[in-house]
Amino acid sequence: MASKHEPVYQIFSFQDFKSSPDPIYEPPSQSLAPTAAPIVIDNGSFQTRAGWALEEREAPRLLFKSVAARSRGAARSETQIGNDIPNLEPLRWLLKSQFDRNVVVNFEIQELMFDHVFAHLGIGSEGSVSQPIVVTEAPCNPLHCRQMMSELLFECYHVPYVSYGVDNLYSFYHNNTQRSVQPPHTGIVLSSGYHCSHILPVINGRFDAVNCKRMNVAGSQSASYLQRLLQLKYPGHLAAVTLSRVEELLHEHSYIAEDYQDELEKWRSPEFYEREVHRMQLPFSGKVPGGSVSVEERHERRAQQLRRLQEINARRREEKLLQDQERLDRLMGVQELLEDGLLDHFHKNLVELNMDSAEELQSYINKLQLAVEQGRHKLLHSDGAEGKTEVSELEHPMDEGDGVALMDPDFPEDTLPEKPAHVQPVFNMAEYHQLFVGTERLRCPELLFQPSPTGEEQMGLMEALQYVLARYTPEQQEALVSNVFLTGGNMLYPGMKERVERELLAMRPFQSQFKVTMASQPALDAWYGARDWALEHPAGGEGWISRQEYEEKGGEYLSEHCASNLFIPMKLVKPLLARPAEPSVTMPTSTVPSAAVTTVTPALTPSCSAVAADVSMVAS
Repeated sequence: MASKHEPVYQIFSFQDFKSSPDPIYEPPSQSLAPTAAPIVIDNGSFQTRAGWALEEREAPRLLFKSVAARSRGAARSETQIGNDIPNLEPLRWLLKSQFDRNVVVNFEIQELMFDHVFAHLGIGSEGSVSQPIVVTEAPCNPLHCRQMMSELLFECYHVPYVSYGVDNLYSFYHNNTQRSVQPPHTGIVLSSGYHCSHILPVINGRFDAVNCKRMNVAGSQSASYLQRLLQLKYPGHLAAVTLSRVEELLHEHSYIAEDYQDELEKWRSPEFYEREVHRMQLPFSGKVPGGSVSVEERHERRAQQLRRLQEINARRREEKLLQDQERLDRLMGVQELLEDGLLDHFHKNLVELNMDSAEELQSYINKLQLAVEQGRHKLLHSDGAEGKTEVSELEHPMDEGDGVALMDPDFPEDTLPEKPAHVQPVFNMAEYHQLFVGTERLRCPELLFQPSPTGEEQMGLMEALQYVLARYTPEQQEALVSNVFLTGGNMLYPGMKERVERELLAMRPFQSQFKVTMASQPALDAWYGARDWALEHPAGGEGWISRQEYEEKGGEYLSEHCASNLFIPMKLVKPLLARPAEPSVTMPTSTVPSAAVTTVTPALTPSCSAVAADVSMVAS
């Protein structure tokens, strides 16, 4: 019988993880050889991962959040990077990132990130970095951003070689290699990170950048949405619902519903709610206020409260007695008008008093006379009666609000409903400091498939996938959906793979085949894929940009490889020089030759067609 009364709800505590500074590693012996081992940097918008490409068992040595904290006017040496910040919340307003969405735009912060990476990997970057660098970038990274990144690495750090690759494609090829899939690989990558989500088709081992799609809905939008929901639900705990705790709720307690509407219907059941709701316990102090006060101080405080209440009661009795006496004098004056025979004045005063007859007037006079006599009697005996009140009568704990019980009962306008004098309401402080996270566990991750609750007017992940697949032939669609790959830190929710499979089943034709694969480590496989690529392709070969090529071809130049973006050169059309004004301008309209109007068009047409031909040739 005891098992029936056991609570079925689950109570969790926030971990409030505090980071510790990253250690400074000694550089390995392979990094000092003539052919130095490459450094792999997965430059993520949420987390940066860095390490050496030494062997297949090598793991990233540095993992830290891509944020920097530096107050205005502080020196560069005072900047805190990543794990150097033990708690992000006190410095939230100081945090800066090198990213705008998932594209690097703040290269001052990016330089600080590189300094942090090189210093903790044991490389002195004052002179130069002699190791090749592999850096991840966003799909379809703008040429200007790549130019600034190359300028930073080649001019500031004097690196010998640089290679750029798309983080999601590195993860795709790494997992295909683990599953012994023979190249060239064909498939479609569904990635979701901190700022953006992407649909990346890969055909015959090449990234089809023309048909890829990006959605500005990912982990940061889910975290902001969950924070707003909890702050609206618990306005008394606004400061406790921090962004760090919200991210912990997303990572540890949220899940993806296989069928969203059916799952919401389950939450209508009270039994299901009590079983599945996660009660997050906030820190609180159960100590009774004033518990450390001595006994003498408590008695003195009670005596002062008693004296103050007695003074308030006496003053209110005097005020009420004066009001009753004034009203009685007025009513007696009206009654004298009746006795003197002034009926007109008497009836006029009765109307002003809202009375109907002389009998009603006499009844009010009798009541007021009784009230005045009782008030005078209480006022005369109040000092002696209240002075005899013992302090021992107030032995129970008494706060400022408890004095209502000692107020005089003669004031009905201020009295409260009668309650037992010593009964205190039962209040569970621990339960008050709990956040009940129920349907929020599935509503916030659902933004990846339905962005509309946040006001985003764009497609969800599966709708964008259907749009991308519609741009291919049926045979290409079959090849793409035979290898649907999920990667990115925002894909770690339980139930993600099952939801994608259900959506694909509803999307694809009847009896068509598809296969969905989840990355072995969605948040880290991009770094492992870049490490594998660096081990298979020595510096100086395909996919690497040397310093000489940087100086000859410019910072936006990209050496392509299996996991890189496509390099599409942009030809700028030079504007035609303005001709000096000719005297013929003043000629009549009829004398102006018609050929002068059409001379500009042939000059522009070849340039535009050349650009279109170059783009189509590279894209094909």
